[in-house]
Amino acid sequence: MFDSAVVLTPLHYVYLIGVLVILAVMVLRKDTPAVCIAFLFLLGTIGLGSITGGIMTVFNSILFAAKEFMEVIATIALVTALSKCLKDLGSDYLMMVPMSKIMKTPSVTWWILGITMLLFSLFLWPSPSVALVGAIMLPFAVKAGLKPLAAAMAMNLFGHGIALSYDFVIQGAPAVSAGAAGISTSDILTQGRPVFWVMGIVTVTAAYLLNRKSMAATETVSAEALPEERKKVTKAAIAIAVLTPAAFLADILLMLAFDLKGGDATSMVSGTAVLVMCAGAVAGFGRQSLEKVTDYVTGGFLFAIKIFAPVIIIGAFFFLGGSGITTIMGDQYQSGIMNDWAVWLAHNAPLNKYMAALIQMVVGSLTGLDGSGFSGLPLTGSLAHTFGTAVGASVPVLASLGQISAIFVGGGTIVPWGLIPVAAICNVSPLDLARKNLPPVLIGFLFAFLTGCLLL
Repeated sequence: MFDSAVVLTPLHYVYLIGVLVILAVMVLRKDTPAVCIAFLFLLGTIGLGSITGGIMTVFNSILFAAKEFMEVIATIALVTALSKCLKDLGSDYLMMVPMSKIMKTPSVTWWILGITMLLFSLFLWPSPSVALVGAIMLPFAVKAGLKPLAAAMAMNLFGHGIALSYDFVIQGAPAVSAGAAGISTSDILTQGRPVFWVMGIVTVTAAYLLNRKSMAATETVSAEALPEERKKVTKAAIAIAVLTPAAFLADILLMLAFDLKGGDATSMVSGTAVLVMCAGAVAGFGRQSLEKVTDYVTGGFLFAIKIFAPVIIIGAFFFLGGSGITTIMGDQYQSGIMNDWAVWLAHNAPLNKYMAALIQMVVGSLTGLDGSGFSGLPLTGSLAHTFGTAVGASVPVLASLGQISAIFVGGGTIVPWGLIPVAAICNVSPLDLARKNLPPVLIGFLFAFLTGCLLL
């Protein structure tokens, strides 16, 4: 991948301009779908050589993005449907009372929520963990006075940040990096360990310190302050309050027993959510349960689609930067546009140990712009091998730096189109979450880079 030089074309320059314009519009807090559609048309027209190609590219890229996001859309919809059912039954109140004794302040709650997300994500990966932690613990966190945006930061940085980037339990990310770098997975996990932990600890500490004064909601509602009628419970409410955590606990045990992860684990969580929702509707509403199930599912999907609609358009543009371009624009394009820019940068930048470390982080960040942190790992891994050999630097440390930047950017802490699962569960804007995450992640990048330079 790295051995062949990249020839930049007008398509590459237009795409880069598009990235810069879209990021500028985001910084100005304006909506970007119209800008994305305009650049999709331009890219299609240039890449396929006709106006009809441009028109088709607009639709094909949106369709591709919708298919890519469909699993997450369905998960969010079904978990939301369950939460609506729990609220109608009053089961959410019953589940909150015990947790209110632990989550006493917003600050304590922030750390509990984040560490819980970290532990779940290490064994199940972040996507199913978001649904699990969001369905069970998020209501408690909000009742303890934690703002939904602060809760989303905790879940996101600990899960899609620390757990997914280091991934020392499932070892999916380090295995991809190690394979491309020609080293063993254990080399990355051991020699890169200081870099991963510095990145994680500095990032979450910076996030807490920068936001601790604004974490608490203006009004905190404790269990004791809930209206009296909310404390009147039914047998159905009690049954579902017990069934919900028990069902998700059973999911965790089954995932561990049968080594289910990734999409399989997400399917378990989503399927459990919809089955518990149906059980709650039958137990609580009897003959009206058929209509209730329809209402809950409809409400869940309306919520999910409302959240995802603009992100599908944004994602459509950035998928052209990765491997999605082949499906969208044809087999003549085998390499993503941003991947080409990353390879070009690696070929043309002056090289020494420290420049190699910087290039690894920049390349990882560029490949992460398509919202898939894993798509850039083969490139950063192969670059680590090339750079390490050329300048006598540690290949595992270089691979670790590329892995960290690719996953923190593309895996779901920086780019808004990668933040949707957490943002949707917490009912916050993915753009607002991305802006909140950016300063602590950049601080983490700085300290990870400095640590990497010391270890090279």
